[in-house]
Amino acid sequence: MLVLSRKEGERLKLGDSIVITVVKVAGDKVRLGIEAPSNVLVLRDELELHEEVAEAIAPAA
Repeated sequence: MLVLSRKEGERLKLGDSIVITVVKVAGDKVRLGIEAPSNVLVLRDELELHEEVAEAIAPAA
């Protein structure tokens, strides 16, 4: 796992098409903005989806 420190307004780039921006840091919460192509499914880790549900909500390739 890569661990990075970022300040508000700073960005991370994943590959050529995904950008994560630290929008706000307040107490123990961090607000992130995620820019990704529409064919990339972005889910919170705590959302444990069954494979068939993930396929149903993902755009058709």
